[in-house]
Amino acid sequence: MTFDKTDQLAINTIRTLSIDAVEKAQSGHPGLPMGAAPMAYTLWSRHLNFNPNSVDWFDRDRFVLSAGHGSMLVYSLLHLTGALEMEELKEFRQYGSKTPGHPEFKHTDGVEITTGPLGQGLAMSVGMAMAEKHLAAKYNRDQFNVVDHYTYVIASDGDMMEGVSHEAASLAGHSGLDKLIVMYDSNDISLDGDLDKAFSERIQNRFEGYNWHYIRVDDGNDTEAIDQAITEAKSSDKPVLIEVKTIIGYGAPNKQGKSAAHGAALGPEERQAAFEYYGFDPEETFVVDDSVYDRFSETLKTRSNGKEAEWLQNLEDYKAAHPELHKELTEAIEGILPEGYDKDMPFYEAGESKATRATSSDMIQALSKSVPALFGGAADLASSNKTNVKDEPDFSKETPAGRNIWFGVREFGMAASLNGMAAHGGIRSYGGTFLIFSDYMKPAVRLSALMKLPVTFVFTHDSVAVGEDGPTHEPVEQLAGLRAIPNLNAIRPADGNETRAAWKVAMEATESPTALVLTRQNVKTIDVPYDKVEAGVQKGGYIAFDEGDDAILFATGSEVPLAVDAAEQLKTQGVKVKVASIPNMQQFLKQDEAYIESVLNPQIENRTAIEMAASLGWHKFIGMHGKLHTIDTYGASAPGDLVVEKYGFTVERVLQTVLEK
Repeated sequence: MTFDKTDQLAINTIRTLSIDAVEKAQSGHPGLPMGAAPMAYTLWSRHLNFNPNSVDWFDRDRFVLSAGHGSMLVYSLLHLTGALEMEELKEFRQYGSKTPGHPEFKHTDGVEITTGPLGQGLAMSVGMAMAEKHLAAKYNRDQFNVVDHYTYVIASDGDMMEGVSHEAASLAGHSGLDKLIVMYDSNDISLDGDLDKAFSERIQNRFEGYNWHYIRVDDGNDTEAIDQAITEAKSSDKPVLIEVKTIIGYGAPNKQGKSAAHGAALGPEERQAAFEYYGFDPEETFVVDDSVYDRFSETLKTRSNGKEAEWLQNLEDYKAAHPELHKELTEAIEGILPEGYDKDMPFYEAGESKATRATSSDMIQALSKSVPALFGGAADLASSNKTNVKDEPDFSKETPAGRNIWFGVREFGMAASLNGMAAHGGIRSYGGTFLIFSDYMKPAVRLSALMKLPVTFVFTHDSVAVGEDGPTHEPVEQLAGLRAIPNLNAIRPADGNETRAAWKVAMEATESPTALVLTRQNVKTIDVPYDKVEAGVQKGGYIAFDEGDDAILFATGSEVPLAVDAAEQLKTQGVKVKVASIPNMQQFLKQDEAYIESVLNPQIENRTAIEMAASLGWHKFIGMHGKLHTIDTYGASAPGDLVVEKYGFTVERVLQTVLEK
């Protein structure tokens, strides 16, 4: 079926709607939608399986606009398919609208992921394609392809420049993600000017070096060539990059092909000229011909309704043939934890000594058996983070059903991929590295929290106790930075039982990611009943030791057993104290006032915070006149026990801090 005048009218309608929305808002990015409209229309009208009447249909194709600044492209498409009202286009970038400046996950129906921070959309799409490949290998049987869809991306020059795109593309090629198709809007313009001021890569060489298939379309307005390229891409056994040479701001005579079209309204004169070029009446705004609506119904809606109906019937037949697999898959899709999922998670006896990275590994082993959706790995640190599942194969292009992911030294790419997996659904994703390298991941961790994705980040080697590797590898300020991210459960458990409770928080979360901050060194299990520990971790803090009101010590992680030991010593000297474990500072401060007061005990004047990390945030607990036993400098290279001693984290030094006037 060849493209006709109605198809061209639809393409120009995408352009004019985008121009009008940006013009009305006097804010936005019209250039990308004007240049990329033909490739987007070709994809949506001829290939994309997306049902606007059922936007969460699980086996739909995923569409990711990695170049999220061009958000009006996807909003225009969503409107023309019937998923978004015209009034929302008119409220582009306005408070409370469904059309924010950059696409936001779960805010606008049909938006698969939050994009805008360049490179991350492409990287998250890799996670989506990994999820599809893994689930397909795990659940498809015989003629029952219950997981069988593509992930499509439109990416920009800016996406290609961001470092995370290199990490993600390398991982995708290595993993053989043949259901990932990236359409590169190659217009040779960036925000500041011509692309060649900063970027001159041979994209074909780069992606072929990553083990991708490369296709080039020389004319971004040639819909037939674009259609052929997508068809070719779908038959590849590798991920595919389709470089489409476009003209930014196409149709605006004085701005097309220039950076002036990138990030500002065209202005009345340029808008008029563009509309006339497209054959539209510039006196009219937000106009859509009925034939365009009809064309989208004829193509996308009809195809997708049929595909979804076919899939639903296939799923019913699959249920009859494979009832246990069907139950497992549907629970995973719906995010339901299996009943009794925590029954084999171990407990620890008081006094038992074990690193929390090791007790976390115990939890992963147990959870992998009870939660089939658990899927993750580490950034080349599994042997240190202890994140691998011992009885499971690796995820690879040869064994995609494997559950241990080798992300390689790609921390940012790993975190973004985990987000993509979680947004895709059917996966409980987790990934590990050292706490110090959370700095490489912070933009993706922030997006995870913003999108309310229940990803679990496993951060080990949490303090100066790292030792010989020295200050470059010894985190100080990272914990405070994680605590500052809204909607992130940053949990630093004190021992094995708190680690158990922390993993339960992570697994039961539905709208928050979790950062587990864990020790390399062994820590002693404190003598507190587990029920009290679990309730306390869920609330973010609790009294772990209570002998009186002479003083109160606040601590997290490995410093909680230290504080308890100090409290025992103080007791022998007639000083009766409380010890509060605060594993999740942000969650604790969300509790009701009565509970917070019961833990803070504000009537106690002698107050000390003990943590092998920056002091930032602790004054909320100790007041401006409280005592800090923290670290506001960098670490040192020496055996871990010696560094801990030199920095004063001994019972004797804690006693001095508490007893000093």
